[in-house]
Amino acid sequence: MRTTVINEIRRDQPGYPRRMSELGSMPKKLYIIGNLPPDDVPAAAVVGARMCSGYGKDTAYQLGRFLGRRGISVISGMAVGIDGYAQSGALDAGGLTYAVLASGPDVCYPRTNADLYDRIRLSGGGILSEHEAGVRPLGPYFPSRNRIISALSDIVVIVEARERSGSLITADFALEQGKTIYAVPGRICDDLSAGCNRLIDQGAMILTSPDALLYEFERLAGIRNLSKPLKNVPLSDALMKEQIEENAPLSKEARQILNRLHGSDEVSADVLAGQLNIPVPLAAGALMELSFSGLAEEIGRGRFRRKSIRPGS
Repeated sequence: MRTTVINEIRRDQPGYPRRMSELGSMPKKLYIIGNLPPDDVPAAAVVGARMCSGYGKDTAYQLGRFLGRRGISVISGMAVGIDGYAQSGALDAGGLTYAVLASGPDVCYPRTNADLYDRIRLSGGGILSEHEAGVRPLGPYFPSRNRIISALSDIVVIVEARERSGSLITADFALEQGKTIYAVPGRICDDLSAGCNRLIDQGAMILTSPDALLYEFERLAGIRNLSKPLKNVPLSDALMKEQIEENAPLSKEARQILNRLHGSDEVSADVLAGQLNIPVPLAAGALMELSFSGLAEEIGRGRFRRKSIRPGS
């Protein structure tokens, strides 16, 4: 049975999220089911297209899983598509995730994500909104809630976005709030990658390896007073061994590339694309997949190698 306990917190009260209180244009009140993201725990927003591709779905899920395993709060809007897959990945990894709704916190929208809604609130995460109980979602509320998603985060990651996308509104808010923005690259002919590619062209960080997020959190630690250390930073050989034992599913391209990574050899996506006769973005996505799984690591700008397991680990 779904809980109806909704807590209310005003901006002038202790416990109002510090990340939000430091910014202008934040709501005077928040309504919460469950918990708010802790101020001293790193947080990343993962957002993107509702009608996402298989590439976007897998990337969002693996990214959420990667972050959740390391104790990083995952913030999103619980929407169909990228948002939901990222939050499901975090939960499947035993992590915490927080959903910001464009309705009252007791109104599950979309209804198709009712299971995700319940998993979030029962796992120790939270459902929050600037709207009180019973408020139905309206069009203008969605762009407005995006400013809260970015405000609660230290890093904002856009996985897939069309040229005109609500995710780009989140990126705009993040830029105004001084947050670090990462975008996942895609093929130039794909409509779903047009927004991300444009963000990269305009100066957003290009996400080719999840390790980059950990390094950015380490950089931000002293700036944002994130006192709690990340789990498994840097990526541990034990994690790779765990992933292999789990037989984590890999795409055909990821397995082909894994078989071509030998010892300490360093290779880039464009070289692998030529060797395998596949598009460079597909090779880059496969390298990211291997990085998410702990099977490869980025050791320089755009250069990767297979991650080794030390004897006895």
